Amino acid sequence: MHEKTERMTSAPADDGAQPQKRTSSFDASAFIARNLRLLPVPGLQDIQLYTAHSGSRLSRLGGTDPEAPAPYWAYGWGGGAVLARHIAENPHLVRGRRVLDLGTGSGIVAIIAARAGATSVVAADIDENAIAAARLNAVANGVELDLIHADLLDGPPPAVDVVLAGDLFYDEALAKRAMAFLETCRAAGIDVLIGDPYRVPLPTEKLRCIAEYSVPDFGLGRDGDEVRAGVFSLATVPGL
Repeated sequence: MHEKTERMTSAPADDGAQPQKRTSSFDASAFIARNLRLLPVPGLQDIQLYTAHSGSRLSRLGGTDPEAPAPYWAYGWGGGAVLARHIAENPHLVRGRRVLDLGTGSGIVAIIAARAGATSVVAADIDENAIAAARLNAVANGVELDLIHADLLDGPPPAVDVVLAGDLFYDEALAKRAMAFLETCRAAGIDVLIGDPYRVPLPTEKLRCIAEYSVPDFGLGRDGDEVRAGVFSLATVPGL
């Protein structure tokens, strides 16, 4: 598990292309559409996402900024995969409800929620390139998402009925912030579902596992390999 956590927190490899300085006219959406491949999602064959490959030159998206987020959204991770699959098999969890997909990445969970009949889906991420990718993926799958480029973890509970959080527990500091926000949401009466392949920072003592699946996870480092992943609700909420 420790090996997978370290893989998650390091930048995914590409073809070794050197970062280049971006100009103000750089179009991330056009870059993604041109350099990534629109491929079916394993286990969700009617869903397609723009996905990285060996020649996708993803390092160029960061320009010369050493703090640019790694392009996690371009790969398939176990937390998003398990949450998407669970919602696809249990659409009543989101049907007719307002949904926030926190840390949307590629948008896979948000897309599944929209397909399942959510009345609205907000997809939020701190990486503007993830937002560009999620927008392209939403169009490719025929759904509408309300995309927000923002860090919501220090803010108030959102005006939604359900918060979905896939792959937010790969880093200790982020895990603590995410858990505090999700507990605040639950205390406000919002349902919370978390998807994660049992990474080390996942606070399992605070969670209740409601489903498990074997799903592909890029963190394993080998195409097609699967990991045991869970869907969790909050076991206890302070003040309730």
